[in-house]
Amino acid sequence: MTGITQEQDDLAYNVFAKTCPSRHTLEHVTGRWGGLTLGALYEGSLRFNELRRRVDGVSEKMLSQTLQALERDGLVHREAQPTNPPRVDYELTPLGREVADRLLALIHCVEGSMDDVLAARARYDETRGGL
Repeated sequence: MTGITQEQDDLAYNVFAKTCPSRHTLEHVTGRWGGLTLGALYEGSLRFNELRRRVDGVSEKMLSQTLQALERDGLVHREAQPTNPPRVDYELTPLGREVADRLLALIHCVEGSMDDVLAARARYDETRGGL
C-alpha cells in the first residue's frame, strides 16, 4: 500500500471507520462552533461571556455544549474559581493548542482564498441559475 492508505493502516485509530472514536473528536473540532471556539481560545484564556462575544452568533446553549465536548476530549481546560459570583475561565490544553494551531492554518488559508471562492460561487451560480 502507498500514501495515506498505508498511513491509515499504521494508525491505531482510523477516522474513516464509522466506529472509530476519533470521528467524534474530529466532529467536535471541525464543527461550526468547535472550530471557532478553539480559534478564539488560541488567543488566550477567556471567560464564558467573553468567549461568547468573540464567537459571534453562537447561542449560550451551543457554546456550553461545545465547551463540554471539547473539555471531555481534552482540548479545553475549564477552571472554576470559588468567588461570588462564580468565575469560570476556559483555555486550551497543550493538545488543544496543537489542534487549534493546525486549525488556524486552515482558517487563514480559507480567509486568504475568499476572493477566489466568491468568484467560483458567482461562476457556479451563473451556470446553474443560483441557489
